[in-house]
Amino acid sequence: MQAIRQTAPYVRKDTSTKSMMIDVLVALLPVVIFAIFRFKTDFIFRALLSVGLAVAIEAVAFALMKEKNETLKARFKNKYTINNIVPPIITGLIFVLTVPSKASYILVAVGISVAMIIGKMIFGGLGKNVFNPAGLGRAFVALAMGGLMGSYIGIDGSSGSTALGDGTYTILQLFLGQIPGSMGEISALAIILGGIYLLVRRSADFRVIVSSLLTFSLIMLSGIIGKGVVGTEIFKQLLIQILSGGLLFGVVFMATDPVTSPYTRPGRIIFGSIIGVLVAVIRLFGSLPEGMVFALLIANAFVALIDYK
Repeated sequence: MQAIRQTAPYVRKDTSTKSMMIDVLVALLPVVIFAIFRFKTDFIFRALLSVGLAVAIEAVAFALMKEKNETLKARFKNKYTINNIVPPIITGLIFVLTVPSKASYILVAVGISVAMIIGKMIFGGLGKNVFNPAGLGRAFVALAMGGLMGSYIGIDGSSGSTALGDGTYTILQLFLGQIPGSMGEISALAIILGGIYLLVRRSADFRVIVSSLLTFSLIMLSGIIGKGVVGTEIFKQLLIQILSGGLLFGVVFMATDPVTSPYTRPGRIIFGSIIGVLVAVIRLFGSLPEGMVFALLIANAFVALIDYK
């Protein structure tokens, strides 16, 4: 018998998928609770719309994909499982958490529809999509429907007061979420709590998170120093950059998606590094204060190449 050394992908079974998706749902609870506490019905109504549409679109697409000699009743009875319910709930929550509390309901409806139809179901459903669905939906509304966002600092743009580059906010305010921003991105504490749960449960790969934040920090440090900042102010500004915007939320809850990230351990480090580099470059040289979702989608496009053997 010959032993073969390899870095295997996650086990692809219904049981493991179910467990992982439930873990993500549990990990999102601190962020959801914060959003309810901070934004109240503004968040609740938009979340219900987003989640409800996501589940409904998944069900309709599932019905349309029935085989020729298969009845609709038999298809739902034998093949429609919790894996057709929990993942769209997660996609709906992640999407709505990346938009401002005053975003138009039309924007929410269009964004989650794009996420589910173009980002996921058109590829064949769970486990077959190339791009992160919530990220794709968020990028679409940012580019096509920015006027319906309201006043915000979101994962990829701003049209009101912002925390990024605004020296009026303290580190503690950034950590606790006492700043303007998209509903799920502003509380670093809530995001970190969710991230710790995912890592403890091994439902997220630490390599993606660490490599993303490390490469981002190294490039951002060089940019901060290049601007003439000296002393402890260097690390203060770096911490502000890490805690502001959509970086933490995107890295913890979107980049770690096992479907749209590489299978191998080295591949996940490369993937995270690409995201970190792109976000830092966009923040330093781009016209937008944020770039997490665009960096994520670009990195998603390289996953097949990264995994190529």
